[in-house]
Amino acid sequence: MQTNPYGSPYPPPYPQGPYDPTIGHAPNMTNAEERSVATLAHLSAIIAMIVSAGWLSFVGPLIVWVLYKDRSPFVRKAAAGSFNFNVWAWVMNVIAWILLFTVVLAPVAVILWIVAGIMTLWCHIHGALLAHRGQLYRYPATIGLLQ
Repeated sequence: MQTNPYGSPYPPPYPQGPYDPTIGHAPNMTNAEERSVATLAHLSAIIAMIVSAGWLSFVGPLIVWVLYKDRSPFVRKAAAGSFNFNVWAWVMNVIAWILLFTVVLAPVAVILWIVAGIMTLWCHIHGALLAHRGQLYRYPATIGLLQ
């Protein structure tokens, strides 16, 4: 009579999916899966930015980081970099709004919005292209909250 890893002749009561309780964590990802999820980590910021009018662009990379941080160091670093960059861009937007209300510094606010918007699009697209090739992208400006 054959037994399962727990010594019982019956199959385990959990579904056989990506989580393997015998090793205590999800199995490592394949190289193609890593590249796809890392690409998603970069592009999710742009998608969230469009959906939330720029205010919640950090949510997409944060979700990817939470879900995949223990499965792949490459995905963890890509999502953390994307999140940290988005926090920097978010702070720039808040500063721009404050400057807008001073009226005198309104032109500076417009410049900050343009710089933050162009950098956000450029950096995330460039990061997604590099992640698709399996290379890690280092963002030019970040606030290091996630590692």
